[in-house]
Amino acid sequence: MTVTLEVSDDGVGTVRLDRPPMNALDVAVQDRLRELAEEATRREDVRSVILYGGEKVFAAGADIKEMQAMDHTAMVLRSKGLQDAFTAVARIPKPVVAAVTGYALGGGCELALCADFRIAADNAKLGQPEILLGLIPGAGGTQRLARLIGPSRAKDLIFTGRMVKAEEALTLGLVDRVVPAAEVYEQAYAWAAKLAKGPALALRAAKESIDAGLETDIDTGLTIERNWFSGLFATEDRERGMRSFVEEGPGKATFG
Repeated sequence: MTVTLEVSDDGVGTVRLDRPPMNALDVAVQDRLRELAEEATRREDVRSVILYGGEKVFAAGADIKEMQAMDHTAMVLRSKGLQDAFTAVARIPKPVVAAVTGYALGGGCELALCADFRIAADNAKLGQPEILLGLIPGAGGTQRLARLIGPSRAKDLIFTGRMVKAEEALTLGLVDRVVPAAEVYEQAYAWAAKLAKGPALALRAAKESIDAGLETDIDTGLTIERNWFSGLFATEDRERGMRSFVEEGPGKATFG
């Protein structure tokens, strides 16, 4: 399998890219990503997710040889499937962290953008080099990158196609933490495992409120937030959390 999903006893699901040498994201990988994102969404034993390409490389982008053989008609037919695969990852209603090692370029960078949090190795390099092929990002890069780091910074990266090293990516807000390469997966796992113990419905509500709110005006966003907030009062996790707070103090509740 070029992409797998392994679930730990802690409720952490690791979506692992494994297409040596560079984890090129061909059509088969894209479709498999969508399938596993939908599986991770459905499975109750998956409470958080890690996106990981292995110790050497996250993903160096699309399979250029495969794309070169496509004409306009072929890409018109394929482009929605490409975006749908990445959107499925972005819409996993659980905390998702990208553990970025080595190159995360083009589609690899776009995949990392689908996560809620990005931990990068100190040797990581990220970028959207599609312009150097006479193209633009097509798996969400023009939209998710601009929303994450702002339009001017996104245009700099997309217009030039330049790669940024981990420390600059941290400064830009493209990644959230930079750690030694040997610790990337370990730290991503710690982040995911901690959140896997949290209240699943409240985490889902928080994620969907933030993501949906960013795509609309503030009044609509506040309505989304209000509906989720009031809806959580019907959950067992809310009862547990408030009872624990009253009886034991803050931060001691456990959730099923």
